[in-house]
Amino acid sequence: MMRPLRSAGMRSFRCCNPSPFDSGQALAEKGLMTEEEQEKRLHRRRFYKAEQEAGFVEAQDHSTPQTRSPAYKLAFRDTDFLLRDELRPVRFQLELLKCEMLLDEAKIGSTLVCYGSARIPSPEAAAELVANAPPERKAVAERLAAKAQYYEEARQLAHIASSCNIVEQGMRQFVVCSGGGPSIMEAANRGAVEAGAETIGLNIVLPHEQAPNPYVTPRLAFQFHYFALRKMHFLLRAKAVAVFPGGFGTLDEFMELLTLIQTGKMRPIPILLFGKDFWNKVLNFEALADEGVVNHDDLKLFHWVETAEEAWAKVVEFYELG
Repeated sequence: MMRPLRSAGMRSFRCCNPSPFDSGQALAEKGLMTEEEQEKRLHRRRFYKAEQEAGFVEAQDHSTPQTRSPAYKLAFRDTDFLLRDELRPVRFQLELLKCEMLLDEAKIGSTLVCYGSARIPSPEAAAELVANAPPERKAVAERLAAKAQYYEEARQLAHIASSCNIVEQGMRQFVVCSGGGPSIMEAANRGAVEAGAETIGLNIVLPHEQAPNPYVTPRLAFQFHYFALRKMHFLLRAKAVAVFPGGFGTLDEFMELLTLIQTGKMRPIPILLFGKDFWNKVLNFEALADEGVVNHDDLKLFHWVETAEEAWAKVVEFYELG
């Protein structure tokens, strides 16, 4: 036999009939909960947040030999402590997490990454580069100016990808990402901005001055101390990578990407290699295969392309974008 519901001694509730799905915050906003009742909600934190406790410290108005000592600083606010060699693993984690969390909050699901030289001029700056070159550098300047076409192709590729405005499961796809610097990197960010899209820059701290180019979206402009963490973020979301003529840095990024796919550590993605004449002049891919240190099939890991339209067509074909 079912027991009758008890009425005596039962707690009285407000008669506003709130939805059982209302959150504590929603109830509080409707004025249905007192501060004391809010404190008893199960979801409420039992401890203060770090930023709150840091505020408590700032509000304290006392100075003693103890409080002035570096040892007394909160660890997460002690820059000298965080920069110690022993804290390197913590700094690794911070560089991994900061970029990852902010990109996730920006609803960026995947990226189109553009690698390339920091020295190739834009078409409008090519003539000036040659004109201002000293006699002993004139030939080099002319060769760099001749590559200005790749600045334009990077700009066009970024514009095409950004104009497609592909969204999947609420996340933006093929968001243009570069190293955040000048030249080819600037061209990629510029093309995205001209299409009305946000664009990512992953800058690196260098001994000489280096700042983000003006086309990087401010909230997506990141700065790294560790090359390894920067390179990881280049590829964590990459769904296609365009590689333009470049130097040691471009070679490093390109070869690491090939190695990751060749060894099976990373699933294949379209690798779009611009400038066949340039690359075959500075690298002999066929010789590597002929010497047996790579397989001839490994040379199929990348696609030769010369135009932005040709490159994007490879991406569309690979992912069957239609």
